[in-house]
Amino acid sequence: MLLEFILIFIVSLVFVKVLVATAFRLGLVDVPNGRSMHAYHTPRGAGIGFFLAVALVTPFFHMDLYSKHALTLLAIAMVFVVGVLDDHHDTSPKTKFLVIGLAAILVCMDGICVSSLGTLFNFEMRLGWFAMPFTVFAIVGFTNALNLVDGLDGLAGSISVIILSTLFMVGYYYSDHFMMTLSGAFISALLAFLVFNWNPAKIFMGDSGSLVLGFVIGLLVIQAATYIQPVSVLFIIALPIIDTIIVMIRRKRHGHSMFKADKTHIHHIVYKFFNQNVKKTVLFLAILQAVYSVTALLIVEHSDQSLTLILFGLNTLILYFILSEMLHRQGKQTVKKTIA
Repeated sequence: MLLEFILIFIVSLVFVKVLVATAFRLGLVDVPNGRSMHAYHTPRGAGIGFFLAVALVTPFFHMDLYSKHALTLLAIAMVFVVGVLDDHHDTSPKTKFLVIGLAAILVCMDGICVSSLGTLFNFEMRLGWFAMPFTVFAIVGFTNALNLVDGLDGLAGSISVIILSTLFMVGYYYSDHFMMTLSGAFISALLAFLVFNWNPAKIFMGDSGSLVLGFVIGLLVIQAATYIQPVSVLFIIALPIIDTIIVMIRRKRHGHSMFKADKTHIHHIVYKFFNQNVKKTVLFLAILQAVYSVTALLIVEHSDQSLTLILFGLNTLILYFILSEMLHRQGKQTVKKTIA
């Protein structure tokens, strides 16, 4: 596997470097808007480079996996294509949602599906006919959650590397070759991408990267739930999930649409807390996700999932109040500076 991952890293490095040089000519440009954290036109679509590195190298080492999981690989390709189209010329949210939903159905048909949530409060939570709808909801939800995290140089890439590393360890422990191959391949490709995406970024991953990563992580987490307690996987993907939950609750409480974009995500608040230092913000959030991932590995054998679920809920609630207070104080400071 080591040779495979080294090759993926090198190919990804070359492809992303080529995209940095040609993105403007190809129409792969991120134009700043009111929600952007950057001020200049920046190349995007690096996801094309690191995805192709994975897609071109892995067949030489794992053709058996390609034939065994053809539907899942087709699903990933579908998400990649809609991401590329969005990077080149913005695709409507409805189109992206539809394609990702159809791709998630293919994953279920390939046998990667949530059939049970385990035992919660002494009840066996088997999903039955609701297994496929729940799986589709989970994959689509996390794909969107990771896409929302992609707001600072190096953030989505770093968070993804940490999550994928955790999933690789789960796959290694339970001898799941598919999990190890897919997670390890994308870790290698992402490390090459981060060479160009670390602040100040020369290129962004774009939806061709963030949608594919969210989708791949989503299906791998579901695969992991066949080995470890289903509730425990929430900690593996904690930061994107908690961020999405908190933002949607805050928007609802203030009478706004839960899907209306704003600048109140965790990375926006922490970014201001660190005096707009991108590197400190990304490092802090990466460490936070690493803590959650380690927690997940420590509690996977815990039989009482009810306690795990309560712990996750309390953690989310505490973070909600802390971040809300930080946001409130930052708003006051902004008003004072405006008056001054």
